[in-house]
Amino acid sequence: MKIKITAAALAACLFMAGCSGAASVNTSKNSEPVDITIWHYYNGSQKAAFDDLVNEFNDTVGKEKGIYVEGHSKGNVSELENAVLSSSRKEVGSEEMPDIFSSYADTAFELEKEGLLADLAPYFTEEEQNSYMDSYIEEGKIGLNGELEIFPVAKSTEIMMMNKTVWDEFSAAAGVSLEDLKTKEGVVRVAERYYNWTDGKTPDIPYDGKAFYGRDAVANLFIIGSMQLGVELFHVENQQVTLQIDKDVFKRIWDCYYVPYVKGYFGAYGKFRSDDVKIGELIAYTGSTTSAGYFPDQVEQGDTITPIECIVLPVPSFEGGAPYIVQQGAGMVVTNGPDDKVRAACEFLKWFTDSEINTEFSCSSGYLPVKKEANAIDVLEKVMEENQVDMPQKEYDTLTEAYKLVKNNQLYTNKAFDGGSDARKVLEYNLSDKAAADRQQVEALLAEGSSLEEAVEDYISQESFDSWFASIKEELESCVEVSGAGKTQ
Repeated sequence: MKIKITAAALAACLFMAGCSGAASVNTSKNSEPVDITIWHYYNGSQKAAFDDLVNEFNDTVGKEKGIYVEGHSKGNVSELENAVLSSSRKEVGSEEMPDIFSSYADTAFELEKEGLLADLAPYFTEEEQNSYMDSYIEEGKIGLNGELEIFPVAKSTEIMMMNKTVWDEFSAAAGVSLEDLKTKEGVVRVAERYYNWTDGKTPDIPYDGKAFYGRDAVANLFIIGSMQLGVELFHVENQQVTLQIDKDVFKRIWDCYYVPYVKGYFGAYGKFRSDDVKIGELIAYTGSTTSAGYFPDQVEQGDTITPIECIVLPVPSFEGGAPYIVQQGAGMVVTNGPDDKVRAACEFLKWFTDSEINTEFSCSSGYLPVKKEANAIDVLEKVMEENQVDMPQKEYDTLTEAYKLVKNNQLYTNKAFDGGSDARKVLEYNLSDKAAADRQQVEALLAEGSSLEEAVEDYISQESFDSWFASIKEELESCVEVSGAGKTQ
């Protein structure tokens, strides 16, 4: 009688676990394993780390639960996006849609409207969902009714990295300190002094000072800068966007990016700002935490190679601004399909985002782990010790600085909307392209004998700002109008 009661109770427990979404894939020794294909954009050390973890899953949990995962890198983010969209449209020559793929919100949003993505919420208990960073889960709720369709696996934010070797010499000579770099306005003031300091080294050659600072992802300057200054640029409700383009906010951005750029205090030369540090054109930049591995260990100028040290700092914010920092990094989405496929996919995602396993991936990729408990230095150091990870100092410093930033600031990313990808491109290139082109014109005027003040006068005038503001406002509104996504305030 006891055996019968125990069996019945066990059956009831298994049934309830299935209803809660917490059950494993139902496989037996005689059943075929559930094959899961993942497309991602990891390359180099990131790909190697991901492949190792996939193999570990297959040899342990996957073997136990009858799940076999196979990962494929599709190159970079754009190539992955094109491959996924081609598959979704069943274009000639395209491959079958993968079971899981890395995706940013804009791409996932396009596929969500076609009903191609699985709602993952039923497969994760409330307790499980609450173990992840709240903003990461919220970002993934892109369905019209709040369905969870992007799952966080690896995130990043921005930090400031700097050539400490040159900084130490400059700061001692110019009387500046790291405290001066806490705000964007402070960076502008320091950059002017750096330009003048380097210009002074060649008194016979006027206006040949060096740029101090640059930034990757100019779009983040607009999106996060607006939030810091009290305005949400893209306010999205029920998948409809309201553009909130504040002229005063855009003027602060203009003054803290465009003006110092055309004066030569800021710069951008290679594809990424870490490249510019490597060739000695900049000494500091704002970039993703994942860029830490690319920060150079030496500066290469002609035949001269100079070893340098690195210092990692918090990303500068606007003076008086609210404590917002960017939340970025693609998540994983699961293709809508048979329940056993979706359930198997979720089993892998649960395993991969386990605090210690996710931190192990973080050590090799520069991404931040996604669970609340994992964003801690003691977890990082435990994983490093247990796995004998010898992490470069600059990457360790980046992760630990990012942990502090995540703890002390509000993470933000705008929700997806129709036209969002095009709107972000406007923010990314409109002002940065103008700044680069206008700087060339200023340099030509300097070469002709103009003073710096004379050369930049027309470019940094109120009239110039007004004209630019009208143009970028029109471009952003066009992105929304073409898509029919929303309105402007």
